[in-house]
Amino acid sequence: MTDDEVPQFASWREDARDWAAGRAWPWRAVVLVALAWQASIPFRDGEAFHVFRGITFGAHEFGHLFFALSGNEWLTVAGGSLMQFLVPVGAAAVMRYYRDWFGVAACGIWLASSLADLAPYIADARAMELDLVSFSEDGAGHDWNYLLGKAGMLFQDQALARADRRAGLLVLVGAVVLGGWVLLQMRRVKTAD
Repeated sequence: MTDDEVPQFASWREDARDWAAGRAWPWRAVVLVALAWQASIPFRDGEAFHVFRGITFGAHEFGHLFFALSGNEWLTVAGGSLMQFLVPVGAAAVMRYYRDWFGVAACGIWLASSLADLAPYIADARAMELDLVSFSEDGAGHDWNYLLGKAGMLFQDQALARADRRAGLLVLVGAVVLGGWVLLQMRRVKTAD
């Protein structure tokens, strides 16, 4: 690699430093702590309310409707869970496009809470004891019972739920670390070029 070639990560790091330097950080620090606290709630109590729950639910249900356009039943059922990941990831991409690195961290926190919200649903695939909400006339079907059943993995529901929670915790830690790093960069004074 020549000196002129900069790996993408280093380029993003420098972009984030440039964007953040001199920006107001105190109120963002409060927001970061509040969002991280809210995202931790579903890791502690899968049924408790948190600020991300409603929008994640909306994204999930929209995913079923959106992927129903494919005409594929499996994709329609999977579309709910898929969309509840795609929306925060898409929001993070928009934040990245506008160079709002704190926004990227906030979207990562949202993604972590979405993963945590999904874990109890996956874990319930065999038992089917959760009260589900559905817009269909025939009542609520259980997405993960159907998906894992079709894949021959129904007896792996607990292991998949644990893996999902672990992934969510990793995303949460990573997003909070990114947010904290961005806050530190905001404390830097912009230098004149």
